[in-house]
Amino acid sequence: MSAKISLFDRKKIIYGIIIAVVSIYIFKLFEMQILAHAQFDAKASDNSIKAIEQIALRGVFYDRNMKLLVENTPAYTVRITPAEYDTSLNSKLETILDLENGFIKNMLFKNRTYSKFIPLRVKRGADFSAIAWIEENREHLFGVDYVIEMQRGYPNGAMGSHVFGYSKEISPQQLKKEEQYYQPGDLIGSIGLEKKYEKDLRGEKGYNYILVDSRRREVGKYKNGVNDLPSQKGKDLVLSIDGELQKIAEQELNGRAGAVAAIEPSTGEVMVLASSPQFDLNQFSYFTPKDYLRQLLNDPLKPQFNRASMAAHPPGSTFKLLCAIAALDLGVITPSTTLYCGGSFTYGRSFKCHGSHGSLNVIQAIEKSCNVFFYQLIFKIGLDRLKDYATRFGFGKKLGIDINEEVRGLIPNSAYYEKIYGKNWPHGILPSLGIGQGEVNVTPLQLANYCALIANNGKSFVPHLVRGYLDENKKFHSYKYKEVNVGINQSVFDIVKEGMYRVVNGAGTATNIRINDIHIAGKTGTAQNPQGKDHALFVAFAPYENPTIAVAVLIENAGFGATWAAPIAKKIIETYVRRSMPKTAATSDKNKIEVKQGAEPFAD
Repeated sequence: MSAKISLFDRKKIIYGIIIAVVSIYIFKLFEMQILAHAQFDAKASDNSIKAIEQIALRGVFYDRNMKLLVENTPAYTVRITPAEYDTSLNSKLETILDLENGFIKNMLFKNRTYSKFIPLRVKRGADFSAIAWIEENREHLFGVDYVIEMQRGYPNGAMGSHVFGYSKEISPQQLKKEEQYYQPGDLIGSIGLEKKYEKDLRGEKGYNYILVDSRRREVGKYKNGVNDLPSQKGKDLVLSIDGELQKIAEQELNGRAGAVAAIEPSTGEVMVLASSPQFDLNQFSYFTPKDYLRQLLNDPLKPQFNRASMAAHPPGSTFKLLCAIAALDLGVITPSTTLYCGGSFTYGRSFKCHGSHGSLNVIQAIEKSCNVFFYQLIFKIGLDRLKDYATRFGFGKKLGIDINEEVRGLIPNSAYYEKIYGKNWPHGILPSLGIGQGEVNVTPLQLANYCALIANNGKSFVPHLVRGYLDENKKFHSYKYKEVNVGINQSVFDIVKEGMYRVVNGAGTATNIRINDIHIAGKTGTAQNPQGKDHALFVAFAPYENPTIAVAVLIENAGFGATWAAPIAKKIIETYVRRSMPKTAATSDKNKIEVKQGAEPFAD
């Protein structure tokens, strides 16, 4: 029998192969069009539908009186979509948008790992002339478009650069952590409240779905916009800041290096937090010029440094109030205890006073800011016990204010000096600590918090800048903050506050800011500065009878606290208190203390 395959058998094999191939194609067509219709229909839709991201309006800031502090203003943003963009347009587009040569090429390279269908923002805050040019040449500018986005504006006149902060484009490092929400080119809070409350402020993105042709050109809305998702505006924050007082503080600090902090004693609400020099937030609304950034970085006064919560300096004589509180609460002195001041105190070496005050009780020592009284007092208290009281009042630790820029400062104890000098550390260090010099370092915010606690008899709340937020129906929702109680008897505060009253209204060191119908209680401070002129400090609260505001002022390298810091506190206090006084209000009586009119302030 022949092994060769007959012609008939060959035909059968060929027909069988053809039938098998055709059967496979028929099955695949059946599967695609019938069994997996929904899946492939979705893929086809993906190829013909373009999702256009709608950035949510960012929440705005109101002050405590519901005056707008930070708003949204419309601005043009030019974008390119890499998948559709012709790189031969780089040079022309850079010229029109006033960008540096090679900017677009570098931007495309940096974002090469992301989807080419994600639009990249080339220029925020573009001029209208550039937008008009894009409109006129739209048919030649594949992959180039523009959208109207919002940038920040500051209608109140209070800049609050260190409080409000600003947003900037998200970095690649941040994108890795926040990929679920953000896309390249999105803005994210960078410092201040913009950063701390980013998730509240940013809102929820929306999407508009557009039909496109094979060349990705838009031809209309997908399903007439039925599937579009509207964006949701971020929460509007109601701040504790008083816009008018903030503006006054910024004006008074202009041209000086320093800070002002003011707190409502009963609530812990921060009404003023000003640092000088500051920077122009308008320059950070969209594209920040390199020249401006270079100017900020090269400024020796460091405008981006928040002196209100980060500048730690010796508190000077303002610290004497804490020593008095600790001594009275511990029982090492009573209100009638007197200590003698002969003009100096000797412990290893001589420590001077600014006068020879004779025998003084604690109220008189506060009034006249007697150094010798407090040189002696710290030995009665003890360093470690003083640190305990300082910690209760918020020194030597972060207060927890709702911005991220805050430092602890320093309150030394015996363990601190043992690390430096050993167990037999020199106790000749103590007298300076008793008057707020040496290694003691505090911030203006801590001083304001300390003064607020004194004003409210040791009770308040953690200092905070945001009272709450408004929902979509403009209903206010308050945030909750931790209560603070230093655990000291009110009688102790009564004694110390009486001394503070005399500082301004008696024969004390700040009689230059006395107001007849508003009783201010305060304490001056002049902190020694080895690098230059002394720092001027002042803490105060008012009205004495029912405190509603506590203020701390720091002016660096200025001189006496009474001369440079106290008048600023006076202006802020007077503005705030007078607003709430009836126009016909008569001067209130204060018979508890005899006021010596015309007394000259002492140096402190």
